[in-house]
Amino acid sequence: MADETNRNLDREALLFHITGRPGKIEIAATKPLTTQRDLSLAYSPGVAAPCLAIQRDPTTAYDYTAKGNMVAVISNGTAVLGLGDLGALASKPVMEGKAVLFKKFADVDGIDLEVDTRDVDEFVNCVRYLGPTFGGINLEDIKAPECFIIEQRLRALMDIPVFHDDQHGTAIIAAAGLINALDLSGRDIGDAKMVVNGAGAAAIACVELVKAMGMRSANVTLCDSKGVVHRGRSDLNQWKSAHAIDTEARSLQDAMRGADVFLGLSVKGAVTAEMVATMAPQPIIFAMANPDPEITPEDVLSVRDDAIIATGRSDYPNQINNVLGFPYIFRGALDVRARTINDEMKIAAARAIAALAREDVPDEVAAAYSGRRLRYGRDYIIPVPFDPRLIAAISPAVAEAAMRSGVARKPIIDIIGYRRELSARLDPTAASLQALSAQVINNPKRVAFAEGEEEKMIRAALSYRNAGYGTPILIGRAEKIAATMAAMGLGGLEGMEIQNAKLSTQTKPYTDYLYGRLQRHGYLYRDVQRLVNSDRNVFAASMVMLQDADAMVTGTIRHFHSCLSDITKVIDQTPGELVFSVTLLIARGRTVFIADTNVHEAPSAQELADIAIQTAALARRMGHEPRVALLSYSTFGAPLGRTPDRPRQAVALLEDRKVEFEFDGEIGVHVALDPDLLKLYPFCRLSAPANVLIMPGLHSANISSKLMQKMGGATTIGPVLMGLSRPCQIVPMDATVSDIVHMATLAAAEAGR
Repeated sequence: MADETNRNLDREALLFHITGRPGKIEIAATKPLTTQRDLSLAYSPGVAAPCLAIQRDPTTAYDYTAKGNMVAVISNGTAVLGLGDLGALASKPVMEGKAVLFKKFADVDGIDLEVDTRDVDEFVNCVRYLGPTFGGINLEDIKAPECFIIEQRLRALMDIPVFHDDQHGTAIIAAAGLINALDLSGRDIGDAKMVVNGAGAAAIACVELVKAMGMRSANVTLCDSKGVVHRGRSDLNQWKSAHAIDTEARSLQDAMRGADVFLGLSVKGAVTAEMVATMAPQPIIFAMANPDPEITPEDVLSVRDDAIIATGRSDYPNQINNVLGFPYIFRGALDVRARTINDEMKIAAARAIAALAREDVPDEVAAAYSGRRLRYGRDYIIPVPFDPRLIAAISPAVAEAAMRSGVARKPIIDIIGYRRELSARLDPTAASLQALSAQVINNPKRVAFAEGEEEKMIRAALSYRNAGYGTPILIGRAEKIAATMAAMGLGGLEGMEIQNAKLSTQTKPYTDYLYGRLQRHGYLYRDVQRLVNSDRNVFAASMVMLQDADAMVTGTIRHFHSCLSDITKVIDQTPGELVFSVTLLIARGRTVFIADTNVHEAPSAQELADIAIQTAALARRMGHEPRVALLSYSTFGAPLGRTPDRPRQAVALLEDRKVEFEFDGEIGVHVALDPDLLKLYPFCRLSAPANVLIMPGLHSANISSKLMQKMGGATTIGPVLMGLSRPCQIVPMDATVSDIVHMATLAAAEAGR
């Protein structure tokens, strides 16, 4: 089963990378290039002015170019993940992925560069001349000991940060967890005794960082594959010998006796329960080997119920995950134009991460872990990766440390303002979607995929299953589904269900229920029976209504309104709410909620007010503080006309209801989204550009959202169906597999509320 799951994941990953534009990144222009004048400013002759300015003062390169926000992600592919030496070209998917994480988590532009050489001198000579292009260098997946030499030499040669994340990223996150584990167990770092198993790049970096933080050298025992690294050994390289100690211990088992802390960066099964049993009271065990730790938490707890445990895996508490560190460390370093990333900055990052774990956890993060209480303690010593507070906690700490230690070339005067700027820099939608995914993983749901014979629906159902979200239920004929899967090479149906309406034992209860709803609306029993047997949307909705499924998703082969008509035959709207749809547009790190994009052709003032209230609530659930603009072609009466009356009346209704969010209208979309234009209307209630746009009619909402998606380069989520009493989502007919999975996950998360 595990092998089959891995094969499915491999196939899914290959499809993910090849679908649409190959790979995961592209270059986007930040300035308009639509007219001859734009071209003359961006290139010849206008570009000569910044070139000459930079020649006179090289520091202005940070003002006139993207250098200050660009990091090169560089590898030669000699230690790719846990796969070994794959070569430079085969490392490219990993480096592209790292660039994506830089952008998503810290708005840093990462560019991947794969250097095709295993020779240290050649590699160093290649990278050293890239300084004018980038604000920082992130080295990745380079094997030891070459990685030590490369980083050391490049740091000496370049005046921008050079950071080998495999070393220092792991060390910083592990150090953050260690700070809190020591605190919880009542220990002082200067007195703690630590054993480190594994003597590669990450392990050496961990040892060096904890020593810089105050752990005594004599209290750190490093072990490699041959045993304890002691001063009597003659086979040690310079990096291991720097941490050799005088000790009688010769094996890992010897070293573990009486130890307070174990850090594992080695291999599966390196530690036994018997070894753990010999450790000091309240042992701290960070078993970080991936994908399988040196010892599982279950095995530790079988002999020591007082242990504090961390691993590198997301399915256990306290995951040591580098993504908690490197995006935000570079963000802080770039923003002060640091010459390097030094120990002071690393320690500041570790302490900031540790401190964040002690703070109250926001609702949107806590909701993702419905099975656990995220409260500072043994099972929560490190923040989770999608905590939206990370950037505002870590980056300022790194920036301040750079300033204190004298490596910052552009000090930040208003650090409080800088924190606010960072909090606003990243759109919270990505974190919210990740939180919803984690919520579903912790509380899996059964989701009916109504169009279960369609290839995209089958692939989406497999992705839903493989992600651990729950059980997908494909509505269709088993032989047809099996044949399609075989033709696509997608493996078996383990962990999935197939429901054929014509063969289901539930057809009669569904028919009886639906007949009770429709008998006074012109339907005979045989009409309802035909609906249940032949209409997969009706069958899937009946499953949801009678709780045989938690949620449903449909839409790839029928128009939205046809699907909605089928579903509402079975499922009522939520009392006191309106049924409508919201489309999320995400562009340049900014999310705008547009409603109603699919249901009401010309909503009344009352309906506009209801749509505004429900959409504002959705925005809040997604981590946004709603600022609602009720749109029109008119802005506060200019020009006059009858159409603006409805949004104007809706504003009055919202005033009467005393809603707790910002709103105003009637207002033009160009004004609602432009802070400079908003200043022309000092009486406007919106304190900043709107993020919730309530459209005056279906024509404007539907056309504008689809136009932005197709021509504007925006990413869309939705339309998200609102107001039904049971979770159902309808995807557009051109939805991708990823779109369908997103909507199924949203529906599953709604079922868990």
